[in-house]
Amino acid sequence: MIYKVYYQENVLEVPVRENTKSMYIEADSVREVRQLLKDRDLNIEYIQLLEGKHLEHEQASTHFELEQV
Repeated sequence: MIYKVYYQENVLEVPVRENTKSMYIEADSVREVRQLLKDRDLNIEYIQLLEGKHLEHEQASTHFELEQV
């Protein structure tokens, strides 16, 4: 399954929507995504499962690239 992770790079600052970034991760569960990213210093806001038409739409985007973790 592919997940879209919304995050802030600085864990010490209050999240600001304009600073939110995203990445795509392939994993079996949200728990696994968190486990894969635990060593990175990220403030994870939301993890969204992508499937069906939503996944197709994201894959068509020029920004779609699976993160190698």
